[in-house]
Amino acid sequence: MTGTPTEWPRLEPIRTGIRGRCPRCGEGHLFDGFLRLRDECDACGLDYGFADPADGPAFFVICFGCVPAVVFAVMLEIWASPPLWVQLVTTLPFMLITCLLPLRPLKGWLVCSQYFFKAGEGTISRPWQPYGADGPTVMPAQRKFG
Repeated sequence: MTGTPTEWPRLEPIRTGIRGRCPRCGEGHLFDGFLRLRDECDACGLDYGFADPADGPAFFVICFGCVPAVVFAVMLEIWASPPLWVQLVTTLPFMLITCLLPLRPLKGWLVCSQYFFKAGEGTISRPWQPYGADGPTVMPAQRKFG
């Protein structure tokens, strides 16, 4: 890019993520392979170090892709009892399509959503102590006046 804008447009995570584009500029690529994230955007230089989708894409694929594919395979076996080769020819491609194809768009959507909503590691505002660690606590309604 020739000039760096002072303010970037707010891009929808669903549009940029599914296409595998940078969440800030929408031009650069997000992925360096099938699922490996780049270190930074090749167009605007945004560091992708903030991105941590963890197991989110796999969870969504398991729930919405793998479960229906397995149900299809089981129901095919119950209703038709086809030979093994028919089961492999029908269910294996269905499983691969429903399990592998959605991974990349889902991962891109989750990374772009993290940028869009400024997601970060959770923090606790005060040090945590278990209840009763510093003796009995008197609630304001239990105080005795006088």
